[in-house]
Amino acid sequence: MAYIVIVAMLALLQFVYFMVEVGRARGRCGIAAPATTGNEEFERYFRVQQNTLEQLVIFLPALVAAGMFGNAFVAAPIGLLFVVGRALYARAYVRDPSSRTIGFTLSLLANLALIGAALWGAFRQAF
Repeated sequence: MAYIVIVAMLALLQFVYFMVEVGRARGRCGIAAPATTGNEEFERYFRVQQNTLEQLVIFLPALVAAGMFGNAFVAAPIGLLFVVGRALYARAYVRDPSSRTIGFTLSLLANLALIGAALWGAFRQAF
């Protein structure tokens, strides 16, 4: 399970980085809290953070469940694909939101694979 924890913490550190980037963009673009609109550059950073938060709600429990009920040596690399996908998504979205597809798809497929592995492992244990 150590591999699972390492991947989970990397994903959370990445999210902290995205939070910092939102704060920096807020200052650079003159968007005072609590506003979340008003400058396209800021809005792109904000959407990266929010979309990643939405994905983490799926990713973290799926990663842990896949590690517990499936195979941690398989779940951890799939989890790393999620982190890489999020990095690609963030980089692309900030430059041009229409180019985010590869990163988003990689993250989505990693989440689906983790959910599938967790379900498969749980069903095997249950029955």
